[in-house]
Amino acid sequence: MAALADSFLAAARGLPLTIAIWGAGVATGLVLGFLVAAIRFFAPLALSWPLAMAVEAVRGVPFLVQCFLLYFGGPFIGIDLSPIMAGWVALSVYGAAYFSEVFRAGFLSVPPGQLEAARMLGIPRHQAVLRIMLPMMALAVLPSLANLAVILIKETAILSIITVPELTFRVQGVGSATFAFAETTLVLALVYWALVEATAWASRHTERRIARALAA
Repeated sequence: MAALADSFLAAARGLPLTIAIWGAGVATGLVLGFLVAAIRFFAPLALSWPLAMAVEAVRGVPFLVQCFLLYFGGPFIGIDLSPIMAGWVALSVYGAAYFSEVFRAGFLSVPPGQLEAARMLGIPRHQAVLRIMLPMMALAVLPSLANLAVILIKETAILSIITVPELTFRVQGVGSATFAFAETTLVLALVYWALVEATAWASRHTERRIARALAA
């Protein structure tokens, strides 16, 4: 019982940093991913092709390896980041690659006839994109975005490898000190499960609000 209590205390100390890094990583990844997707969709091939190669490179390398490359390999090329900063950058870049594919699929899901109809009505292209394309794609991509956000919550556990004092790092410290690995692992599973359920509830609530707004 003492090990369980210590594990929950350690989780309470590490949880704020986990949520902060995850939130910052998701927010940055969403912005970068949207920009990459928009450039790939609207820009000429000469500009979109290098971005496509970069996205595939990030998606093709495991997140753990990316963290090692950034944190341990970065100093060799002049990139010397603290563990927390390295974790945020790694999570942002990793998330951006996947978010960009979701946004690109969202752009492609909008029927071309919608923009053609807007053009025939004299609506400027940028207004058609903002008022027609983006609202239509928002509802289509939200479930996939929420699923990726859930995945990124669980990926934050990997940041303990580069000594980020987040949830997993602190709870594992209790396990190493007490050898109560079963109890600490159970606590980790429960806390991550609660985070995932909260994120899933928030995404469903947001999806319903967007659906009602579009219907209105």
